[in-house]
Amino acid sequence: MTVTFGHTDLPEEQAAALRTAKRLAWGTIAFLVGAVTLVYLTMGSSQAMKAAWVEDLLSFIPPVSFLVAVHFARRRPSESHPYGLHRSVGVGHLVAGTSLLAMGAFLIVDSGSGLLAGEHPPVGLMEIAGHPVWAGWPMIAAMVVTGIPPVFFGRAKMPLARTLHDRVLYADADMNKADWMTALGSIVGILGIGAGLWWADSAAALFIAVSIMRDGVVNLRVATSALMDARATTVEGDELHPLVVRIDEHLAGIPWVAEVGSRVRDEGHVFHVEAFVVPKDDAMPGLEELRQAREGLIALDWKIQDLVLVPVEALPQEMLPGSLAGREEARRA
Repeated sequence: MTVTFGHTDLPEEQAAALRTAKRLAWGTIAFLVGAVTLVYLTMGSSQAMKAAWVEDLLSFIPPVSFLVAVHFARRRPSESHPYGLHRSVGVGHLVAGTSLLAMGAFLIVDSGSGLLAGEHPPVGLMEIAGHPVWAGWPMIAAMVVTGIPPVFFGRAKMPLARTLHDRVLYADADMNKADWMTALGSIVGILGIGAGLWWADSAAALFIAVSIMRDGVVNLRVATSALMDARATTVEGDELHPLVVRIDEHLAGIPWVAEVGSRVRDEGHVFHVEAFVVPKDDAMPGLEELRQAREGLIALDWKIQDLVLVPVEALPQEMLPGSLAGREEARRA
């Protein structure tokens, strides 16, 4: 069965990665249902446990956003959406980033005010099987149980996110990998209460809140940049995607091409490419030459499908500030 993103047929590697990623997303959701319930039942009045519980609730957003985005991205282009629905990935990424930022800011205020007010969270005794037990031990056990599995989820999702060029999945994997810090922070806070350090709990909650807000800022920045048609970058969002350079290099190697410049934007999983070529000796290429050039570009990578190839007399430098041609022009100037 052929798997598609819009009108782009996925190679077997990407199709297999998509199937695995969807199974991991559903597995993450199932795990979170149990984790949220367990942490809620054991958190008591601990600020650190409360922050960890909120983070577990927020952890639902990335896998759900990923599944929804993939569902819409697979729809073919229509009259109302001629470019397809690839941007659903960007929308999901934006939602996840905004939620993390807002909740991180709220928790910073909440835990910070508790720290400034000198609140002393009580962690007393509870009865288990007829024996009195310090309530901190079940809290610590809950953090250990809920803090370790997400690390393995994150490590499994990270290479799949790069294979699929899916930023929502990458954000989910990045959060999962960092969940051990939340669990460790909560454990330190609870042990601090047990040792008589009343401020340890709020300090641990503040640490978790800052971590959540940091994730929100990073994801919101990358998501906003992509939705504003920034140049295509790697899934991490911090480097120019190597495919951008390969596109210009491929076109420059065609015998009838004298100069080339292109601009590439990230539509979600796939790229939208506008390539401008100046023919040698002002000889307009024929339809067959243009077809071969276009098919050669599409064959470079599965992410290239929505492609416009335009023969021009001179490169429109005002349209190509970020291309190889634009950088060469800037150096000459």
